[in-house]
Amino acid sequence: MEGLLWILAVILVIAGVISLVRGEVMWGVALLVIGLLVGPGGVSVFT
Repeated sequence: MEGLLWILAVILVIAGVISLVRGEVMWGVALLVIGLLVGPGGVSVFT
């Protein structure tokens, strides 16, 4: 389960960075925050 959370967090953070580069600031910041919350290294919402 932890590996799956890492993969999900990485995908969300990458999508957030891409959104920021494209100029979609609010969507990019939201994806970054969600990615950091989901990731096992951060404050995981699943544990």
